[in-house]
Amino acid sequence: MGEMSQKCAVVTGAANGIGLAVAQALSAQGVRVLMADLDEERGQAAARELPNALFQRADIASREDCRALVGRAEREWGRVDILVNNAGLQHVSPLEDFPEDRWEHLLRIMLIGPFLLTKYALPLMYARRWGRIINMSSLHGLVASPYKSAYVSAKHGLMGLTKTVALEAADKGVTVNAVCPSYVRTPLVEKQIADQARVHGLTETEVIEKVMLAPAAVKRLLEPSEVAAYVMFLCSEAAGGVTGGAQVIDCGWTAR
Repeated sequence: MGEMSQKCAVVTGAANGIGLAVAQALSAQGVRVLMADLDEERGQAAARELPNALFQRADIASREDCRALVGRAEREWGRVDILVNNAGLQHVSPLEDFPEDRWEHLLRIMLIGPFLLTKYALPLMYARRWGRIINMSSLHGLVASPYKSAYVSAKHGLMGLTKTVALEAADKGVTVNAVCPSYVRTPLVEKQIADQARVHGLTETEVIEKVMLAPAAVKRLLEPSEVAAYVMFLCSEAAGGVTGGAQVIDCGWTAR
């Protein structure tokens, strides 16, 4: 992927998990990466380990922080070629007990934030007639699970945003795709295991076997590096004709 060298990327939720794996993979190919996260300590430490990375603390729920993040990349490098909307969180609760502020916050992080970052980054991509926008969705952008109404709603909405922007941006050299993995070994999923155990009255081992992996053909969690590899393909010239789609890595979950 020599063509990736010297391109510039913004990656949200980059202090750990999938976002960190994506930042590492991009940096290894010579991409200059602006890593964003609320966890400043971990984010700064991660950026110091990469040769082409900077870190900025950003709350993706904040319009001002989203605008400032794209502005930082423009000041540093004069461009944004790649945007990876990865920041996310989860809350597991029956709908009737779901805290209303928490529901709204999840949508702000995982749907409104990607809209804002895309809005601010697109003009920079259009100016160069090249861009890659990767929205980190989930298999829950395609199917639902109980007790995750905010997450499922946000990820379904993100699929709609992906398709719409793909149509608008296609003739300007920009592709837009959503990556839809099944459960990935990340801190977010590890917390979900504990939450699901509480809601379902199961042990954490039973949650993994009976809830999380029951519908999957491949009975394991994905690794962040596997998702990052898919993102790298979507960022490449070889994927120039891939846009507007749900790119599924779900261990056979949706094959049934």
